[in-house]
Amino acid sequence: MFETPSPAVVVALPGTGSDADFARRAFEPACVARKTAFLAVEPDPGAVVASCRAALDAAARSGPVLVTGISLGAAIAVEWAAEHPDAVVGVVAALPAWTGSDTATCPAALSAAATAAQLRADGLDAVIERMRASSPRWLADALTQSWRAQWPQLPDALEEAADYKWPGTERLATLDVPVALVTAVDDPVHPLAVAEEWATLIPRSELIRITLAELGEDPAILGKTGLSAFN
Repeated sequence: MFETPSPAVVVALPGTGSDADFARRAFEPACVARKTAFLAVEPDPGAVVASCRAALDAAARSGPVLVTGISLGAAIAVEWAAEHPDAVVGVVAALPAWTGSDTATCPAALSAAATAAQLRADGLDAVIERMRASSPRWLADALTQSWRAQWPQLPDALEEAADYKWPGTERLATLDVPVALVTAVDDPVHPLAVAEEWATLIPRSELIRITLAELGEDPAILGKTGLSAFN
């Protein structure tokens, strides 16, 4: 467990194509239990990364924050924390998807790019129908909600995510804040091996393993397990 000061606020960043509602369901229950202020960020689909970073900048004006993020949100959290170590108590990086700027074979990037292309070609309703046919119910419901809210800018948001350069080995190895890594061991889009690599590289890290079934049953497991690494 990391011995850290209490944060002024816990800030949660959602993943690619996701929204503040899922980030809230993932992290707010643990914050309520700790009586800690909480903010779930609603990304601007026209400027996903910039809007998340702006929200972190604003939150940190009230004092050091604990940054939580899912997938793309985890990468943004780590990058921002590395650049603002004095403004961060720690990071919960859930479901990291890749290491480094070469994302040519990154499953998450490839999925985002393919979905964006399908949306431009076939429209929202057709792509949602296919997504729902191939996804677990909990994920399909969450993405249906967020995708409809982000339309018609959703393809832009997904293309931005596909082009994002993930933190490299040097960035991770020099990260000077404690990081709890939460990984689903059976998630092919966010491979266990990536989380294990991050845990090896980040000087102060703790790796927590869950399953996709546990995540689907209750997204709050991300916050419960991630925040448990901090006193």
